[in-house]
Amino acid sequence: MALMMDPRSHGGSSVERIDTHISHIFLTGDRAWKMKRAVRLPYVDFSSPELRFAACRREVELNSATAPGLYLGCHVVARRPGGGVAIDGEGELVDAVIEMRRFDQADLLDRMAVRGELSAELVTRVARMIADFHATAPGGPRAGGADRMMAVLTINQAALRTSGVFSDEEASAITSACRDALERHRALLDRRAAEGLVRRCHGDLHLRNICLMAGEPRLFDCIEFNDELATTDVLYDLAFLLMDLWYRGLGPLANLAANRYFDVAGHDEDFTLLPFFIAVRAAIRAHVIAMQSVDAGVKAQPLRAEAQQYLALAHAALKISAPLLVAIGGLSGTGKSTLADALAPHMGPPPGARIIESDRIRKALYGAPAETRLPAVAYKPEVSAKVYAQLADRARRCVAAGVCIVSDAVFERSTDRERMEVVAQSAGVPFRGFWLRSDPSLLRARVAARRGGVSDATVEVLEKQLARDPGKIRWAALNAASPVEGNAMAILGQILSGAVAR
Repeated sequence: MALMMDPRSHGGSSVERIDTHISHIFLTGDRAWKMKRAVRLPYVDFSSPELRFAACRREVELNSATAPGLYLGCHVVARRPGGGVAIDGEGELVDAVIEMRRFDQADLLDRMAVRGELSAELVTRVARMIADFHATAPGGPRAGGADRMMAVLTINQAALRTSGVFSDEEASAITSACRDALERHRALLDRRAAEGLVRRCHGDLHLRNICLMAGEPRLFDCIEFNDELATTDVLYDLAFLLMDLWYRGLGPLANLAANRYFDVAGHDEDFTLLPFFIAVRAAIRAHVIAMQSVDAGVKAQPLRAEAQQYLALAHAALKISAPLLVAIGGLSGTGKSTLADALAPHMGPPPGARIIESDRIRKALYGAPAETRLPAVAYKPEVSAKVYAQLADRARRCVAAGVCIVSDAVFERSTDRERMEVVAQSAGVPFRGFWLRSDPSLLRARVAARRGGVSDATVEVLEKQLARDPGKIRWAALNAASPVEGNAMAILGQILSGAVAR
């Protein structure tokens, strides 16, 4: 410790020390140095220099894959034969230290969230990066997906009861609700494990463990000390980020992250697991914050209140909500996707509804990124028929699994509109259809002004749409020129009132 705090060990630079429950971090110049604390806890053992050295090497190895350029190496701290200790010295191993490239703490995503600087574009990149990371993560056991989560619930119940904040009744209530949800999802959890979706993940994937380096998001500080703890369903790994965003009042970004992740990862119907996983993450966070309040002095009461807020989020995520299918149609430029994004966070428990968009389906059919413009051949009638058939099929599988859906497409053909209604009827779930209308001049201006994005529609495409007869539209009409928030609230009002949107 004295060695790392001594400016002479760092070329004379001043040193700032940050302590966590299992590490000491020393910030100096353009470097950050991290040492493991000599602790032995139920989930981690750093009690010997050899164990700390092994953990440091493992941390560099694992995090280098998701944060290239951040982790620079692992160094021994040795006792010199003549006395004293030195980094990379000869002699008896007494400790180990990780060398990291220092970055501006303002570039941590939790700091950016506080400043209101998390953009949809950045969250989209983060979600896609996590999906890519999960796709290549080492596989775990292909059985016992539900039992793995039951073990988490059992440990957390004991922690809640001994936290000094929650009563036995509160601990039992949230545990019982989580276990009920687990039993509803048991077959799905086991199926995902059998399919190889339990993997060696990050394990601690919240906003404070994501930073920007040279403008690119990087995942760092994963759980390196306990492979069993970090080996989990990839959606449970993702759920920590979603829970963190939702808790901070950033529900739209949580919903966006979930949807962009599923765009890459697939398995649409497994979206139904996210509320359960978010609840478990929130309940764990509740007990962690509660434990921090024990010796917090004057800060104890705010921490106790924060712990109760996390517990309330866990209960909210577990609230049972019937699935619903909402379809939003309209010509290019009417703002369908913007409205879908505004509506989805308010449908069902956190993180809201799965959005299924025809534009994204079309790009996926051609193996192209969502923002890539497709050639004209991709818009031939036979291709569009495949797109709408897939849209309906994916919506059907999702609502059957209990997922609320917002489907977003032009829906200019009556057969495509009717097919969505049939999907809802066959699944026995409510259907609400909405048609965005607008003066053609506004649509022309909007389409002409587009830069980037998912839609490939041009003014020429719009003119062809305007020239075609969409037939009798029975869906509820909305003014595309109205503020998107107003239209979203109008839809939610109809949903809550049970009104038939036709």
